[in-house]
Amino acid sequence: MRRSAGGRRVAARIIDGKALAARMRERVRVEVAAMERPPGLATILVGDDPASHVYVRMKREDSAEVGIASSHHEPGGDVSQEELAALIASLNADDRVHGILLQLPLPAHLDQDPLIAMIDQAKDVDGLTPVNAGLLMQDRPEAVAPCTPAGVIELLREAEVELEGARAVVIGRSILVGKPLAALLLAANATVTHCHSRTRDLGAVCREADVLVAAAGRPGLVTGEMVREGATVIDVGTNRVDGKLVGDVDFDSVRERAGAITPVPGGVGPMTRAMLLVNTLAAARGRV
Repeated sequence: MRRSAGGRRVAARIIDGKALAARMRERVRVEVAAMERPPGLATILVGDDPASHVYVRMKREDSAEVGIASSHHEPGGDVSQEELAALIASLNADDRVHGILLQLPLPAHLDQDPLIAMIDQAKDVDGLTPVNAGLLMQDRPEAVAPCTPAGVIELLREAEVELEGARAVVIGRSILVGKPLAALLLAANATVTHCHSRTRDLGAVCREADVLVAAAGRPGLVTGEMVREGATVIDVGTNRVDGKLVGDVDFDSVRERAGAITPVPGGVGPMTRAMLLVNTLAAARGRV
């Protein structure tokens, strides 16, 4: 267990994502209020996935809270590829829309990759188009970072974690989180090790980390014995276990060794939503 200089048992500091997200929403609200025309965010929801409906509803509520004009589109679960493509094209052409969010996953009959690629790069507030992914890999200033990785970086700043020269381990290689987060950490001059389901001796690799990010979608994957004492641990996981939301990190055991840790819920999740507002505001400013 981690102990203070006096030998006392010390639990990790909690990095409060809810409080940071609230401050970021307030900053966005103030900046939106000073604009002649509010930013516009268009959300597209296809199908009847309950989680997707909840996520989109919360995103629209967040937009209303800060003064972003939200327009919502539900073309129906049986919408064709061509019809959905036509909707995206119309939103690309609408100058009242500064950001487009295509909620994923899509129903199985739709091919999401060409639909994502259709979104105007300047309106891609989710940072998922191939253009934005390429710009991010090149560390270009015009790149839009996906909301969750961008939120993780803000949480690390909030915790005053020195990333330059730090050893960072990212578990998970999705296009939504793992890959863009590794690029952002590299841009911050961290030394990044990228792990995944085929990584040998994952625990040994994780124990080398000053910063450990778990984004694998496997509940309780990271345990206390896998964490170096004093490390900062960011839990991106959102898993339902027996009706309870849990992360990829075994919180109780890891908190005994880490220096700082994000909870689930209340850590990365609120920051993901806040960064969507930040990205939408930035997109609007780029088109003023």
